[in-house]
Amino acid sequence: MEYHNKSTYIIILGIFLIAFSVLFLLKPSLKFATNTRTTITGAGISGFITGIVGTGGALRAIFLTGFNLEKTKYIATAAVIALATDSTRIPLYLYQGFLLPQYYYYIPIFFVTAIGGSFLGRKIVGRINQTTFKKIVLLSIILVSIKFIIDGSSSILK
Repeated sequence: MEYHNKSTYIIILGIFLIAFSVLFLLKPSLKFATNTRTTITGAGISGFITGIVGTGGALRAIFLTGFNLEKTKYIATAAVIALATDSTRIPLYLYQGFLLPQYYYYIPIFFVTAIGGSFLGRKIVGRINQTTFKKIVLLSIILVSIKFIIDGSSSILK
């Protein structure tokens, strides 16, 4: 069986995310069916890809954007997913020694910062309309995807 470099998958993910972001920008009314099957498929793909490349936030964002959720529901859903993911990941990182004890004091600082950022984000999002919110999300996904492609390419070219 041939081994594929993680960088190749990151580049493919970046291209996929840019393609979907551009598609959603060009066709704002386009959306995924909001049913259990689509939700489970999106979550499964997102989880699988996250396991392969080690990152899944941008992919989750594109799936949530595809459901065309109202901005406050989008943010709440993303926050719940992030909380669930991080509350299972952090203990695992601690157990496996990925986070050294001298850095443990950062955990409550990051927690407070995340909550503060959520409140600040809520105030900012309250001041922009739904269309602008969706465009900001999609443009952010494109920027992250460009970084995926650059990082993956530079890793392969080393």
